[in-house]
Amino acid sequence: MPKLLVTGASGYLGSALASRARDAGWTVVGTVGARPGAAPAGLADVVALDVRDDAAVASAVRAAAPDVVIHTAYVQGTDAPAVNAGGTEHVARAAADAGVRLVHVSTDAIFDGRLPRPLVEADAPSPVTAYGATKAQAEAHVARLCPDAAIVRTSLIYGGPGHDPAAQERPALAVARGERTDMMFYTDEVRSPIQVDDLAAALLEVATTDWAGPLHVGGADPLSRLDFARLIVTARGHDASALRGVAAPVDRPRFCPLDSSRARDLLRVRLRGAREVLGGA
Repeated sequence: MPKLLVTGASGYLGSALASRARDAGWTVVGTVGARPGAAPAGLADVVALDVRDDAAVASAVRAAAPDVVIHTAYVQGTDAPAVNAGGTEHVARAAADAGVRLVHVSTDAIFDGRLPRPLVEADAPSPVTAYGATKAQAEAHVARLCPDAAIVRTSLIYGGPGHDPAAQERPALAVARGERTDMMFYTDEVRSPIQVDDLAAALLEVATTDWAGPLHVGGADPLSRLDFARLIVTARGHDASALRGVAAPVDRPRFCPLDSSRARDLLRVRLRGAREVLGGA
């Protein structure tokens, strides 16, 4: 039975990934940081870990002795450089030293979105946000320390009906319910939203391949933030008329749909579009 170590197993993606791997027959060890109670039940072990601690990361990987590490842990805000860049450096070094497969989860936010076409794996990172810069640094650490690792770039993660709302869904739902009136949604920031179970399945498949380097794994539909928000609220039975659009400021990425054709050729999982998942087709 293969063994998987999931960093960030208390997060939205990490929890879904750990649960799916457990149900598929993997022995799963999850690491948790700030929310230890949120890890899914039934894992072989749950380990409290601060990825900013290089020695602790190395010790955790040695103790777990996994076949694969999937690194989902990240934060937004002031701790992002230490967690996203520094923490990823520690995870990549530990995986390389242990000789285990690493799948690192990255983001379309490493791009500025100024190209007039979907983004391919060979496009150079060009972040315009502080968060995107930390994730670009993380990719550089992985490529340097663990060149055989897969770097899975993805987009806005959501659950949809039947799932707890993700961070990408909650603001739109709050506006639709009248709980917020100060939120606007960008009309010209275009992304490739992906359903959390589709992404978790894709990550597990990538883990069993020998793919090395970047791989784009996004949903099939390129959508503006406003159009995505409208789909979210309508799918949960709310009126989308309260949602308002605005042009993105200059310090936001713009046209960032991911060209996921390589992933579609490599993987069995179907990377559905948000219109299909949320009923807006």
